[in-house]
Amino acid sequence: MTSTVTSSITEIVLPGAVEPDGLELRTRDLPAPVKGQVVLRMDATGVSFAEQQMRRGTYYDQPPFPFVPGYDLVGTVTAVGPEVDAALVGRRFAAVTKTGAWASHLLIDAADLMPVPDEVDAAAAETVLVNGVTAWQMLHRVAKVRTGGTIVVLGANGGVGSTLVQLARHAGITVIGTASERHHATVRALGASPVDYRDPHMYDRIRELAPDGVDAVFDHVGGAGVEQSWRLLRRGGALVSYGSAATKDNEGNSQVPVLKLFARLTAWNSLPNGKSAQFYNFWAGKRRCRTSWQQRMNEDLTQVLRLVADGVLIPQIAAKIQLSDAASAMTLAESRTVAGKIIIVPEA
Repeated sequence: MTSTVTSSITEIVLPGAVEPDGLELRTRDLPAPVKGQVVLRMDATGVSFAEQQMRRGTYYDQPPFPFVPGYDLVGTVTAVGPEVDAALVGRRFAAVTKTGAWASHLLIDAADLMPVPDEVDAAAAETVLVNGVTAWQMLHRVAKVRTGGTIVVLGANGGVGSTLVQLARHAGITVIGTASERHHATVRALGASPVDYRDPHMYDRIRELAPDGVDAVFDHVGGAGVEQSWRLLRRGGALVSYGSAATKDNEGNSQVPVLKLFARLTAWNSLPNGKSAQFYNFWAGKRRCRTSWQQRMNEDLTQVLRLVADGVLIPQIAAKIQLSDAASAMTLAESRTVAGKIIIVPEA
């Protein structure tokens, strides 16, 4: 198949700490791919919590403004650079970018491409890309919860949370999931026992459901509530923290809340009570050995996509919105009125 080089592309630029309607739609020329690169046409990307923090300037290690957001995408290779197999052209792949995916086309290192099976469509694969790998690794690589265990998933209606619930239930694990009351039917349908996160006695409600404690708590909220998450654990249990949603609107240095959280988790790990506390970092190990990190990513995404193809894992797609209307996608994602992930797709 012949490579097609796209010179003019459309992308969404985050110019500064702006409201969603401050996102800018720009057109620019895309350079030809250099050695080891491909041009990937975006078939689906999405809005993650990372972008919501980035627009406020509060994501832990975001680049300086202005930049193109977009944590991950699924797309089709349209051109290859020197020393890249031309057979990749026309094939669909997933890639994790951290930034840059909110664009019609982008340059990607061929080594970072992860194949997507033909039987899984782009939007479904995008929904479980970072969310699915995050959930899989936290459940099976970090907490290592066994069949018959009980876990708590905070935000069980969200992108990571809804995936975690499904993976856990498939593994024979009992799940208690927090969500607003409007999402309780969804959480129940996924296989979890819902608890209202707005209930001031939420943690007491969880204890009523698991009076002997739980084997793991997956906490993306952080803040003061993380101590309550720690107290829910039985001996041998694991607290897996993977975010600081409670502090996303805080003013000042975005790294301070995360560093405080790290310090608290480290202190708990030194206690002689058999419990563990860890902060899950999706990018952990990449700087040390990019090859092994990418291999682990490929392995885990393959497992997740196989479950999607088999109908075991149902991607929770809240809405599909065109790239040019990314402001609406961001607004909807931040409204906390939807269950699942907001997917951004190319122009019709």
